[in-house]
Amino acid sequence: MDQAIKDFAKQFSYQPQLEGDFDNSRFQKFIVCGMGGSHLAANILKTVEPQLDLVIHSDYGLPTADLAGRLVIAMSYSGNTEEVIESFNQALEYQLPLITIAVGGRLLELAKANGVPYIQLPNTGIQPRSALGFMFLALLKAMGQEDSLNQASKLVHILKPADLEPAGRGLAEKFAGSVPIIYASNRNWSVAYNWKIKLNETGKIPAFYNVLPEMNHNEMIGFDVKDSSQELSEKFYFVFLRDPDDHPQIKKRFKVLESLYQNRGLRVEAIDLAGETVLEKIFSSLLLADWFAFYTAQNYGLESELVPMVEEFKKLIQ
Repeated sequence: MDQAIKDFAKQFSYQPQLEGDFDNSRFQKFIVCGMGGSHLAANILKTVEPQLDLVIHSDYGLPTADLAGRLVIAMSYSGNTEEVIESFNQALEYQLPLITIAVGGRLLELAKANGVPYIQLPNTGIQPRSALGFMFLALLKAMGQEDSLNQASKLVHILKPADLEPAGRGLAEKFAGSVPIIYASNRNWSVAYNWKIKLNETGKIPAFYNVLPEMNHNEMIGFDVKDSSQELSEKFYFVFLRDPDDHPQIKKRFKVLESLYQNRGLRVEAIDLAGETVLEKIFSSLLLADWFAFYTAQNYGLESELVPMVEEFKKLIQ
């Protein structure tokens, strides 16, 4: 797992190829169907380019949104995700414009058998959550976002995974024995969500996330610690992901919330997103989360890469 983190920047040298005679430049509206690590790239893209008309569907079938004029992109890293296969088949049945992104598996077989354009991801053996760079570039290619693809490709020379390792190790030591709760602004919800996912899957611990300002209207009240409920909050440790480009009132909310929490004996770690571009800020932050999660698993003596509970669950629902 640590090697996958160290090599992450290299993923942005990948040049995805769209196989099949298909003009994707004519689409301005999109649906991305994906589960687990296979929709994380779409989440990030929504943060980077919020103006995109992009619906993310993480369920069986297709969304209830107006499907007319939308390009459906079925993403499954393994190619065997049952929800995405059903979405693919339904899009095929409805004769909707369709592209598939996968390493292989049943989804790629179906795409080839039905003449559906596809992008085949590199089969490097890493977990879907670790292949975020590959999938982000492939998604941009599938959507015909060539300018954004060129910008993202520059990250191969910008991201420095090894430089973030000491800070990630330090976080793991500081948070030992605690349950992280990640907060970010609504604009950076996908970053906070990715932190949570990495801590769940790689760190093998419970972790949760929420966004400001919404949580100021509900969740924080649950941490208004009283003597009778104090022990319920003792395990929680908060991460505030602060962005210099956040709305001024969001910055103020973070500051006030930190004070309120600390006055109630709650622990807070504030982390500033750093980088010259939105992409650099996001992916540098996620690399820090990778190291945090990796060393968290190490500290608990746990294997950090595989997800045996997911595999057990899949077998039980067949």
